[in-house]
Amino acid sequence: MNNLAKYHGVIPAFYACYDDDGNISPKRVRALTRYLIDAGVKGTYVCGSSGECIYQSKEERKTVLENVVAEANGRLTIIAHVACNNTADSMELAAHAESLGVDAIASIPPIYFHLPEYGIAQYWNDISSAAPLTDFIIYNIPQLAGVSLTPSLFREMRKNPRVIGVKNSSMPVQDIQMFKAEGGNNCIVFNGPDEQFISGRIIGAEGAIGGTYGVMPQLFLKADEYLRNNNLVMAREIQYDINQIIYTMCACKGNMYAVIKEILKRNGLNIGSVRLPLTPLTSDDIPKVDECEHLIKDATTKYC
Repeated sequence: MNNLAKYHGVIPAFYACYDDDGNISPKRVRALTRYLIDAGVKGTYVCGSSGECIYQSKEERKTVLENVVAEANGRLTIIAHVACNNTADSMELAAHAESLGVDAIASIPPIYFHLPEYGIAQYWNDISSAAPLTDFIIYNIPQLAGVSLTPSLFREMRKNPRVIGVKNSSMPVQDIQMFKAEGGNNCIVFNGPDEQFISGRIIGAEGAIGGTYGVMPQLFLKADEYLRNNNLVMAREIQYDINQIIYTMCACKGNMYAVIKEILKRNGLNIGSVRLPLTPLTSDDIPKVDECEHLIKDATTKYC
């Protein structure tokens, strides 16, 4: 039986941290790690979508993970996303992650070419074989990867004893229930879409990994508290306010992560902007960023 309790709760996706020239900044990586520790979250998901991994080299991703692990020093559950566009690079990152002592590695399916299920299973199992002592989490995000995790593929992957569950970022909440039913008790499913944090948790997700948690961790921690105390009225209310913040961030011309990073910078945590081709903020976005910042502050005052 795996120790799954360390994955329960609120796990923010780690943001890409750049210096003023757009290079990976170890100093800012460590600052963001300290910020998450101080916020009181359970852990962090490193080098995933929010970490802009698809626009970073292997060596950059290694640098990020090394600094997160060193700064966290056992104070956070660390899940390292290691998928690359080919198996060899993914295996290299998996072995590197295991050498650092992360709690788990994770991977999306291969992208661009639509592979058969046995090809996807081979890809994931090859990655897992490079980190044979480390838990493996499947990252299901069909709207970006172009491939959906099916019950039959999940069943096949569960033959690998290192596969402990799914980070489910598909939009139907029903998928969480489906993976929970398929995986059984010795399996964890993470809710992915931040807009359904409450509904995903209610239907069976024990943990949650999200891209907006880092800019408003206290709101998600309070939502988690409401759930654990069976206060569904307040859980629903705070989810509505969270969703309004997310909708407002997504209404900008700049990428949502550019909005998030600007809000963090205004509050004393400068981790740079986003890397092209992600779109940076424009001058037209500033009123919306102001609105987002005020919405977060108002909601934090209201609930926390």
